[in-house]
Amino acid sequence: MRTPLSNVDASWLRMDDPTNLMVVNGVLVLDEVLPLERFRELLRDRLVHFDRFRSRVVPAPAGIGPPSWEIDPDFSLDRHLVEARVPEPGDEAALQAFVSGLLSQPLDPDRPLWRFHFVPRYQGGSAVVTRIHHCVGDGLALVHVLLSMADGAAAAPSPPPPAAAPEEEEHGSFFDAVGATLERTRDAARAVSGRVLREARELLAHPERIARSGKDVATHLGSLARLLALPPDPKSAFKGPLAVQKRAAWSRAFELEDFKAVSRATGSTVNDVLMAALAGGLRRYLLGRGEVAAGLDVRGVVPVNLRPPSEAHLLGNRFGLVFLELPLGVEDALDRLFEIRRRMRAIKESPEAAAIFEVLWAVGVVPKAVFDLVLAIFATKATAVVTNVAGPRQRISIAGVPLRQCMFWVPSAGHLGLGVSLLSYAGKVWLGVQSDANLVPDPDRILAGFEREIEALQELRREAAS
Repeated sequence: MRTPLSNVDASWLRMDDPTNLMVVNGVLVLDEVLPLERFRELLRDRLVHFDRFRSRVVPAPAGIGPPSWEIDPDFSLDRHLVEARVPEPGDEAALQAFVSGLLSQPLDPDRPLWRFHFVPRYQGGSAVVTRIHHCVGDGLALVHVLLSMADGAAAAPSPPPPAAAPEEEEHGSFFDAVGATLERTRDAARAVSGRVLREARELLAHPERIARSGKDVATHLGSLARLLALPPDPKSAFKGPLAVQKRAAWSRAFELEDFKAVSRATGSTVNDVLMAALAGGLRRYLLGRGEVAAGLDVRGVVPVNLRPPSEAHLLGNRFGLVFLELPLGVEDALDRLFEIRRRMRAIKESPEAAAIFEVLWAVGVVPKAVFDLVLAIFATKATAVVTNVAGPRQRISIAGVPLRQCMFWVPSAGHLGLGVSLLSYAGKVWLGVQSDANLVPDPDRILAGFEREIEALQELRREAAS
């Protein structure tokens, strides 16, 4: 039995490119050594019961219509769970190098599109590098699925707990609120997507129109959505031709309470502080290359969850996008924080982001030439993909072993060369960077700038309190 992919899931499949694979990559680090066989049993009990983890993608007959999910008749867990060794000396830098090497390796298209690399011994415990294609599900859905492997979790993932109250905002809840705004405005946005679909039918009926210049087509589609009306992001070290090789790095663990203390002292949210620290880290990186000009803004594309809590366990892709302009050209750290706060509030109050979501949803069914054009235009509008997710507030265990830390990266669609992930777990916060080796061969310098920015914000807080 075959089940057609949704147009959004099919879009992520057709976005695959050797220089930018559409794979969600993650790292789980466990406090103790976990036997491989015990982990294999956990995957068999908790992960493989999801049909998509046993299903491969098969093309439509004669290439007409969308591809479909089909249960792999030769499915074997051993193909998807492999034992790995990190290079000597086996430290964090070695694990980061190992992950970097995997980022450019495509998944086997003839099998279910996921693979876990199990490192049995790493820093006194074990590690798992997870790789799951974006067409299986978006980052939020996959994080929820992976957390369903935690001890005590139900075999079928349950809805998450209620969101924190505004005055107790945790990392990530701001963008859930944006998602609620997008959901309330979807009816209006569907009118926009309907026009996009009519344009697609016109192009199907008159394929010679596709041969127009990119500028003419962009102008024509630009009247249908704010996405195409945004001016291009400025040139910087973060934008340019991509290589095949990628780099992955992640920060040390920061105390979530430190971000909360700055937020309380400045009347900001935790998310404001996190995004301001990120902007400061990117600014410091460009300063090191002599590239920051006064007034420089770069856009981060931020995925926004559109699932209601009752559907949190479902796979597939259901998220909107908002464009957050990061003020890298603002020199003072406090001024940068306040500017981020202003922009975050404007995003939350704006219904226009829904139209962007619906346009991106609609282009999943347009001809490939139009799809590629929209994707190319999209790449000019932003500099990085920025994910911002709140993990469990308490420590969890997997197969009886405590989880020490976790990190993941969503792919940088549209030929973007930089992806950053902010993730909180058990009172800690990590920043992860995934970069194109041709553009940013040294992502650890972004991490160092992020850390110095946090120190600067904490110093401002201490000065204000004294």
